[in-house]
Amino acid sequence: MSVLKSVSQAVQKRVAYLRTKSELESMSIDVALDLDIYRGDAAKIASKAVYG
Repeated sequence: MSVLKSVSQAVQKRVAYLRTKSELESMSIDVALDLDIYRGDAAKIASKAVYG
């Protein structure tokens, strides 16, 4: 795999992580409770979702 492709994939994952984290942090408390999500764990949840 070329370096450029590796960097591109890393950037795409970072963008997906930041978007997911932002969406989790901004969801209403009602939705978060329905999904059994603590919004304070948004970074951990987003990281697991994107990076595995």
